[in-house]
Amino acid sequence: MSAAPSTTVPSLPSPPSFRGRIGCDASSGYYAVSRRYRLHLSLSCPHCLRIAITHSLLGLEETLPVALLPAVPESPDGGHSALRPLYEASSHRHPGPATAPVLSDDWTGRIVSTHTPDILRDLARHFGGDGSDRPALYPHGEEEEIEAVGHLCEYRINEAAQHAGQADADVTVRRTALGSLLRVLGSLEWRLAHQDFILGDEMTAADVQLWVTLVQLDTVHRLHLDAAAVHRIADHPHLWAYARRLAAHPAFGSHLDLDGIARRHHAHCHGLEAAGAAVQILDWAGLIPADRIGLHKAATDQQYSGC
Repeated sequence: MSAAPSTTVPSLPSPPSFRGRIGCDASSGYYAVSRRYRLHLSLSCPHCLRIAITHSLLGLEETLPVALLPAVPESPDGGHSALRPLYEASSHRHPGPATAPVLSDDWTGRIVSTHTPDILRDLARHFGGDGSDRPALYPHGEEEEIEAVGHLCEYRINEAAQHAGQADADVTVRRTALGSLLRVLGSLEWRLAHQDFILGDEMTAADVQLWVTLVQLDTVHRLHLDAAAVHRIADHPHLWAYARRLAAHPAFGSHLDLDGIARRHHAHCHGLEAAGAAVQILDWAGLIPADRIGLHKAATDQQYSGC
């Protein structure tokens, strides 16, 4: 039985088709107005999960509605059928799938942006407000550090874990990738042994991305690693205590759709599972508030019933 060419679906999205930005005033075209815009998110997607967490941290439930999409895109081309009208209205005969995330404009019925970093920054800068209970996710002077953590998460953790678990790759490639992954986790472990959050004593956007990356590492990438590798990954107590602590925060754990992540992964992954699949690092289900279990599926079914 031959191994498939890859183990997981790459975490990086396709090149964005829409890059509109929310500005400060009417001259920008798109400007911040309560309930003008709508987010379309599938919580099984790591990019959508980052947006959903940010949306909750900023307290935007009444300002910017969210439409939940199914965990697994149902269109033959890999897109969401519910998003097709928006894509067609925004780009006639738009080629390719209608994918999430999407920030749409209810006034025009068109897409503003599909680019996760832009959406996250615009939510924080133009909708976040000045409430004392809302974290400054992009504090002045820390933009470069936040970008550096994002790069580390995408390439030094996600991509390294994919290569480390690629069954048909050369053993040297797998070992090198695992070594790189463990070095990064070790550096994060050292930081979190001395501070509450990855950039210091206050939560930032870097923590949102790192937490989602750790979720992916344990619920997706782990399935393709051997048991010894998973035990070495798990042997970072401060890092996983940090992940557990953030999962208990309502803005994080309440959006964790474990069933959806599993279904999305098994629908798109053609790699081989390994012994690490049986070695769970965190009991994520036990960290989700009891009143949130099953809520995602019910919300999705209600939102798109009849679509």
